[in-house]
Formats: sequence, C-alpha cells, structure tokens
Amino acid sequence: MNEENLRAPDVTVVVVSYGSEAVLPAFLDSLGPASSMPLRTIVVDNKPAGGAVEGLAEARGLEYLPLENPGYGAAVNRAVFGLAVETKWLLITNPDVTMDPGSIDLLVGAGEKDERIGSVGPLIRDAEGGIYPSARRLPRLTTGTGHALFGRVWRGNPWSQEYRQANEEPVARDAEWLSGACLLVRSTAFRAIDGFDESFFMYFEDVDLGARLLHAGYRNRYQPAASVTHTGAHSTERSVSAMVAAHHESAYRFLAKRYPGPLLWPVRQALRLGLQVRSRHSRR
Repeated sequence: MNEENLRAPDVTVVVVSYGSEAVLPAFLDSLGPASSMPLRTIVVDNKPAGGAVEGLAEARGLEYLPLENPGYGAAVNRAVFGLAVETKWLLITNPDVTMDPGSIDLLVGAGEKDERIGSVGPLIRDAEGGIYPSARRLPRLTTGTGHALFGRVWRGNPWSQEYRQANEEPVARDAEWLSGACLLVRSTAFRAIDGFDESFFMYFEDVDLGARLLHAGYRNRYQPAASVTHTGAHSTERSVSAMVAAHHESAYRFLAKRYPGPLLWPVRQALRLGLQVRSRHSRR
C-alpha cells in the first residue's frame, strides 16, 4: 500500500440510518460524482434489526456501526469519537439525501477559504425542486415566540420570515446555523466543542451545533453553489404525532439553554406552556 492510500481522507462521510434501506442506495450512489477526492464513509445504523442496512454497507465495502438508537447527534458522535476518525472534514448527512455532482468539492472549497469556517451547508432542494430555507438565524425570544405561535396559521408572518430567512437570495453568505440534513463540518471545530449535544435526541441538534460553533469563534457558511436534494422524513412518516412532540420538546430545550438563570425562569415557563399548547394543537 502506497503512502497516498495510507493518508487520512480529507472528507469522512457519516450517514445515520433509521430503517433507511429504501433510500440509502441512492445516497451512496451519489457520493462518487459529488467528490473528486477519496472518501471514508461510515454508515451508522440506529435501527439494526433485520440486517438490511448492514448488507448494503458490506456490499459496498463501507464501515458499519450498529447502535441502539441513542439519537441522531449521539449517533454521529459515536462514529466520530468512537471510531477515532482522522479527517479534515466531516460530511454529516441524512440518508434520504442525494448529492449533486461536484457538491462535496464545492463545500470543501468554500470551507478551505478561511480556517475560521467551522461548517458549510449546501442549497437544499425538496423532492419537488423547491428550495428549503436551510441557512437561518438562531431562534430568539421575539422571533422564536412569533414563529412558534403563528408559523402554522400565518405563513407570511414577519417572525417566521426573519427566523427562516426564506426570502434571502441563494447567494454565498454566513448564517447563524445550517441544516443538519447535509452539513460539512471542520473536524477540529467539531472536536473543539465536543460534537453534538446529546441531550437533543432529535431536532434542534443542528441549531445548537451552529450556536456553539459561533460561540467558539467559528463561522457557519452557506454555499448554494453546492446543492443536494432531500426527500425528507422517510423514517418518521409513520409516527408523526411523536415526532411533533419531540420537535417542540427540543425547541424548548434549546431556548431554555439559550436563556438560562433564575431571572429568566418566568420567561422559560411561558415558553414551555406556549410550546406545549402548540404541540397539542399540531398533533390533532
């Protein structure tokens, strides 16, 4: 084996599966055209019963890590820290994503422009070709409350528009957080903040990651020249009610973490009550 083959890859792909055998092949097929560099790919399986995902990984010569579903962020942490990943960049992604040709190279190119860039996110399209607002502001008391109260009943409300930044032109820019559906993260930055906060079982782990990268002095960079398609929610479509509840619970956890201390206790309780009401309404 020559020295080039012994060198750690510049990009390690960590894809987290949860009953994803139907969508995983398309994602894996898209990796080759997306990168001119050799990739290390780790398939983390949060629902290993049946062996279908293990078979897919083995057939392609990929690393396979079965887990008993510790959550999305925790699964990524197990791969990165448990398997002693040595790499410059981590591509953290859902399995129901397909990468456009050259997209990984474009993400890496954007990140290499400044060592302070801790994460880079692509333009994300849905299955119908619409652009998903994947580069956003962090939730604040004003925008977060307004979005929570009116987001479903008044689509054009100003609080949701500010939070989602849905009206922003798809141009390269800094963002406060980037969608974890597909996200390139500098490995040293990920390690510096100890990876994902595992108290978020699902949802808002990417919001929290973006906030902590900013706090540590890194930039989150949106690069829409790189694009992917995210079909979305294949693993949650049969348990919508539970997922809605989990989303609202994580939203409260993030806001409570962002606004700590005894003086803000009344604010946190009001947020908790409002999110509980919204969660019950959304599940009807």
